[in-house]
Order: sequence, then structure tokens, then C-alpha cells
Amino acid sequence: MTHSISTVTLLHALHWRYATKKFDPARKIPETDWHALEQALVLAPSSVGLQPWKFIVVTDPAMKARLRPAAWGQSQVTDCSHFVVLAVRKNLSHDHVDRHIGRMAEVREVTTESLGKFRQMVMGNLDKARAEERLDLWQSHQVYIALGQLLASAALLGVDACPIEGFEPEKFDEILGLTGTDCASVVCCAAGYRAADDKYATMKKVRFKPEDVITRI
Repeated sequence: MTHSISTVTLLHALHWRYATKKFDPARKIPETDWHALEQALVLAPSSVGLQPWKFIVVTDPAMKARLRPAAWGQSQVTDCSHFVVLAVRKNLSHDHVDRHIGRMAEVREVTTESLGKFRQMVMGNLDKARAEERLDLWQSHQVYIALGQLLASAALLGVDACPIEGFEPEKFDEILGLTGTDCASVVCCAAGYRAADDKYATMKKVRFKPEDVITRI
């Protein structure tokens, strides 16, 4: 596959993006762009492809207003165009694996029986993690992969975003109707367009030098 964008375009977008502190509440993300960003979430990679997540996209102003106090009053929650809550599917069951196997068989046009060894491997990994009481933590890590894909994809489309961990997950779960389900809020992302007076937009990006963080062997 040839490059669909240039290296210059990629790096420009990554330099341009920043954790937007102040959004312009009057600007909304066009439907076509948002559809592409939702597809970026759907296409995010995950360990053995299990996709242990649920993405709640909030655009209703009233719902945003309810969520904001549980996010320490951060203005990004209400001023952004789209507010995404990324939730993990807790205590992944064999039913979830079977749904995944069924979808694999459907998409790749094979029988579920032909995926038996793969199913056995996945079940073994989940059961081992469950026995070691690290299953939910392992799956929560996958959610951050989806977040990273969303942030990079948004930058390439010229959409601003801000990842947010500063919130009360249990209160979010209650407000969003996740309490008592197999899903729990892990991290959030506000998306939209930066306000003209967001001072952070013009600050130089600070990163360690490549040689300080990359080792080539």
C-alpha cells in the first residue's frame, strides 16, 4: 500500500494538535467528519481483536451540563462539539468472545468451527487474567489505544481534541446509565474547534529530544 498522505502532512497535523483547553461552543464538527472519527474508533486495534469497549458520544447540551460537575467543572465538557466517554467492558465473558468469533466468521466468510483453536487461545488468556485479577485492568489499557487513534485521526482532519481523565467515573456511569451494566467509564475526549483566545494554542510544543526517548538497536 502506498502512502495516502505525505510524511509532511502527518507531522504537521501532530505538531498542530494540542490538548485544547478552550473550545468555541458555536462551532460544530460536520457530520461527514464526525462519521469518519467514529469509524476511526470502530477501527481501533485491540488485543486479539476483542474490542472490549463502548463509546458514548454526547452532543445533547443538557447531558453535557449534567456531566460537567462530575468532571471538576471543566469547560471542555460543555463547550466542545462532541464529548466522547470511552468505557471498558468489564469481566469479559465467554459470550463476548463468541460474539467476536461469530463476527469474524461472518466477515471473513469462514465457519465458526474453523476458528476453534483461536477461540480456545482467547478463552485461555481471559481465564488466566481473570484468575490473576487483572482482566479489567488489561482491557482498560485497550481503551487507551482507541483514544490515541481518535486523537491522531482528529488532528489529521483538523479537528481539535482534549483527552480528559479528570472526572469521577462512578458519577459518569450513573448519569450515563452504565451503573449495573458490564461497562464502566475509563477516559473521555472532548472534540471540536479551539477558541480564538485559547492561549495554549500558540504555545510551542514541548517534547524531549528524539534521542532521549528513542533507542535504535
